[in-house]
Amino acid sequence: MSTAPELDGLTAHVFVELRVSLPDGTILRFGSAFHIGRESSCEVQVDDVLVSRRHALVTVHRGQWTIQDLQSSNGLFVDGHRVSAASIGTGRTIHLGADGPELLIEPDVQRRAVDSVPREGRSDDDWTDSPEQEAGPASSRTQLLRHGFELMLHQQRRRYRWAIALLALIALSAVAFAYQQAQLLAKKTAEAREAFYQLKALDVSIASGESSGAPQDRQRLAGQIAARRVKAQAYDQSATRLYDRRMNEKDRLILKVTRRLGECELGAPPGYVNEVKRYIGQWTGSTRFTTAVRKARDRGYTKYIVDAFAEADLPPQFFYLALQESDFEPLNVGPLTSKGYAKGMWQFIPDTGRQYGLRIGPMIGSRQPDSVDDRLDWLKATKAAARYVKYLYATDAQASGLLVMASYNWGEGRVIRLLKEMPDNPRERNFWRFVEQYRGRMPPETYGYVLNIVAAAVIGENPRLFGLDVDNPLSPFDP
Repeated sequence: MSTAPELDGLTAHVFVELRVSLPDGTILRFGSAFHIGRESSCEVQVDDVLVSRRHALVTVHRGQWTIQDLQSSNGLFVDGHRVSAASIGTGRTIHLGADGPELLIEPDVQRRAVDSVPREGRSDDDWTDSPEQEAGPASSRTQLLRHGFELMLHQQRRRYRWAIALLALIALSAVAFAYQQAQLLAKKTAEAREAFYQLKALDVSIASGESSGAPQDRQRLAGQIAARRVKAQAYDQSATRLYDRRMNEKDRLILKVTRRLGECELGAPPGYVNEVKRYIGQWTGSTRFTTAVRKARDRGYTKYIVDAFAEADLPPQFFYLALQESDFEPLNVGPLTSKGYAKGMWQFIPDTGRQYGLRIGPMIGSRQPDSVDDRLDWLKATKAAARYVKYLYATDAQASGLLVMASYNWGEGRVIRLLKEMPDNPRERNFWRFVEQYRGRMPPETYGYVLNIVAAAVIGENPRLFGLDVDNPLSPFDP
């Protein structure tokens, strides 16, 4: 008998039964939706602390099985990735929680459900375990359905293979591109560092030439200064382009100020930016910064200080050295040292004050203000401070503002003695290497002193960015 007439009125869909392999080796089969969870009411019960009471739901629609997370506590992971829902496809490895029980859910092609128009002796929910048990037209229909399903499965697998191959090609191309970009970035960073240290070598030569004052050096010095301006501008542009694009404005300001103070920000050690942020937090946690810079502005200190350091061809950020020393208080008297009291806005000890042309008053051993002591005359003391810092630049400090600050605080004699033990080039003789080599010998106060000034200079670039109600004190004067 021909089967064609019977199939003409048949509405058939193939539902592949699912095979669920549990952690204990139990295998369950399902032809309709079922729940997975810890509750006894779940068709697939998994008793584990990482499994929610109702963890996931598996449903079927138009022959496609899907698993869905039921807002479980530990999540649903399919092939190692957390998902809210996923198609079962040709099979999936399911984890109930990242480290939870593992289930294997896959189609069982040997068992299938047939949903058809009801016929005599067969209901919609009837299941056929073995096609060979049916005879005649039913057997032919089953064979036809099996052939259709196997063809569909073959096509699906073929599509999956192409998709996987395409994804693998895309991933490989992405890895190759990322590697190429990383190599290019490393090359450009190395080139930028080299440009910086060439710039530093010019700084050292210029500082040495200016300190010598020899007439025959003037023309050479002018050429070096002009060349330095061009190199500095080129380096600033190239270095900024190498910053991580994900970097926020505060981090960029830290690197910018570090560069202005004469250290290679691209060579900064890991953790440097976060360390400066810690000191920034100390400044912004009080009113000290705001009160002091307003005082300097209102009393006319700021422009005079910036001009004095500009005449010495020094960064205007040394303005913040006076903030750290005295909060811009001209009559400030520091603690007693072995060489007497440090006094004034720039906290000169008596010997250094005399060396830079300041008259030392008779009350050298007293904490009382002394009207005839030039250290308490902020105009004279500022000029002397600029000359002193310029001298430190021309020493073995290698024109590093950070090493100059360390020398100013700890004493240039101590710092220079240690610097002379280091290689004689800016690449090896810088603040990072100095701290690495001598952290155990350097007083904690000196390390904090340098980082405090750097942090203050960073805040000063944009105080409102850091939550302070004051403008950049240097913006009207900083070229």
